[in-house]
Amino acid sequence: MGTVAIHADGLNKWFGEGEARTNALKDVHLDTTFGEMVYIVGPSGSGKTTLLSVLSGILRPDSGTVLCEGADLWKLSNDELATFRLSKIGFVFQDYHLFPRLTTAENVAIPLILRRTDWDKALIEAAKYLEIVGLKGRANLPPVKLSGGEQQRVAIARAIISQPDILIMDEPTASLDGDTGRSIVAFVKEKFLNANRCILIVTHDARINEFATRILHMEDGRLSNEERHQNE
Repeated sequence: MGTVAIHADGLNKWFGEGEARTNALKDVHLDTTFGEMVYIVGPSGSGKTTLLSVLSGILRPDSGTVLCEGADLWKLSNDELATFRLSKIGFVFQDYHLFPRLTTAENVAIPLILRRTDWDKALIEAAKYLEIVGLKGRANLPPVKLSGGEQQRVAIARAIISQPDILIMDEPTASLDGDTGRSIVAFVKEKFLNANRCILIVTHDARINEFATRILHMEDGRLSNEERHQNE
């Protein structure tokens, strides 16, 4: 086994009040190591996206611990957590979260701008990453001019431009056809994954299972039934 990237222990998360109160995470335990591409699969409403949000420092759990590269995320101050996430974690949202009034390159450059990189240098670097993800020549276009697959690649470029140690992707192929989805996941594994990085993906798409190192099943707020893949 490699070095632990994320260690989660006893995670619980509740939503709502009274009769509508729902336990979205139920005593979840999870370990991922560097060098892995781990999938979390399960039916809608099983808690997968909630779990990703807790593991990445977006959503605070009601109880439990998340150690990310040894740092206890939910004991950090808000400023410390924001800095940690910016430098260590890349997140690709299901609906991309691109800014419509910015160009493609400006969207990709956001993490560098937040790290106080010079604007012109950030845009030059963003253009390089757009080329890496197969979008050379698209730098000055607004997101609305791109296809769904192209927008997903922009979101991936933005997530990896700061070279995070951990890449987290929520349903990266949900709005894509089978061939495009497979090509995107294959690309991420080939270009990003190495012995010093970890990728964690929530997906319903069985067509991309071949790329996983491990597949974890989630149902009713619990993780269970680990399935291993030996195809690294």
